[in-house]
Amino acid sequence: MAHFIRIIRSNASFIRLTNWEYWPFHVVYFPIYPIWIWYCIKARSLFYFAAANPTIKNGGFLMESKKEIDLLIPGKYKPATFFFYYDTPCNKVIDYIKKTNLTYPLIIKPDIGMQGKGVIKVDNERELNHAINQFTVDYIIQPFIPFSKEIGIFYTRYPNQSEGNITGMVEKGFLTVIGNGYSTIEELLLKNPRYILQIPAIRKIIGNEILTVLNENEERVLVPYGNHARGSLFMDASTKITPQLEKFIHTVCQSIDGFYYGRLDIRFNSYEEMIEYKNWCIIELNGAGSEPTHMYDPTHSIFFAWKEIVRHWRILYSISIKNKKNGASFLTHKEGVNMFRENSRYTKMLNKINFDNLIEEEETFQVKYSRMNSGAI
Repeated sequence: MAHFIRIIRSNASFIRLTNWEYWPFHVVYFPIYPIWIWYCIKARSLFYFAAANPTIKNGGFLMESKKEIDLLIPGKYKPATFFFYYDTPCNKVIDYIKKTNLTYPLIIKPDIGMQGKGVIKVDNERELNHAINQFTVDYIIQPFIPFSKEIGIFYTRYPNQSEGNITGMVEKGFLTVIGNGYSTIEELLLKNPRYILQIPAIRKIIGNEILTVLNENEERVLVPYGNHARGSLFMDASTKITPQLEKFIHTVCQSIDGFYYGRLDIRFNSYEEMIEYKNWCIIELNGAGSEPTHMYDPTHSIFFAWKEIVRHWRILYSISIKNKKNGASFLTHKEGVNMFRENSRYTKMLNKINFDNLIEEEETFQVKYSRMNSGAI
């Protein structure tokens, strides 16, 4: 009986069902959609959010380009970013990377991204060549920022107000395993319900390495960037917001033209160094489509998440209306419909990106998983 319960609890479907943070987007948001509709009615527009950040395409709700956003951020706050069309020959990309003296590892991202799809870290020229061959969408390449920590800071500022606020902050725990001297990486992953969901993707990324036995207390970071869909643990760090941190973030955000609402994803070593402008870097800026990701802390209930979403919708509405009065524009109905249609087509293209050819094929995860549950391993 105990063995049966253990199998059920380690089942991916059971994990998703019993942890709301893994529920599909529309399942989470469906109960509060009437509130979103109410704001649309008040604004007399289904697409009022486009005015939240007037300098970002669609306000940063959907289909915004990372390359264009990168141009808004002062150079001293961001990593070097290089844009490539999807059909650029591999040899030209590699030659350009060499000329810019970028060193590995590198991060490759779709220029228009969502939920971490198509993001990959490459450690050498061979991996870079294989990875860019998979892209059917334009992409950017950046150096991997080696700072040890990553946070997401949600920032809002009402137009005509001199200062903004941090409305939430999340610390991200990377997908990491610690060896015991006898278990393989895959067996270590199976001990953590959060990581079980990621095993198929991890196998595609690291291949045979998943069968490596780590030494006792040996730590291995398997996904070195903070993406919830890729297994990162999101921890609500809002209690760590200080006046000094808010002042620092406000100074940074005020230098980003037309940015009033959204989330900054930042790599850094320590809060003390960061507020002194040392050892930190903005790795991504997200606009009106941003979620208050601190809500994904496993200790928070779905009711807390609904409260935070609605709170941020209220702020989004107010900022958009004020910017509209200052001359910003909402999307027309035709523009808004086209945005969603383009997003739907683009999502299908992103879903086709995979990096399976970076590894050698071996027995499938499903076979290995069933063997482990049956006690064969």
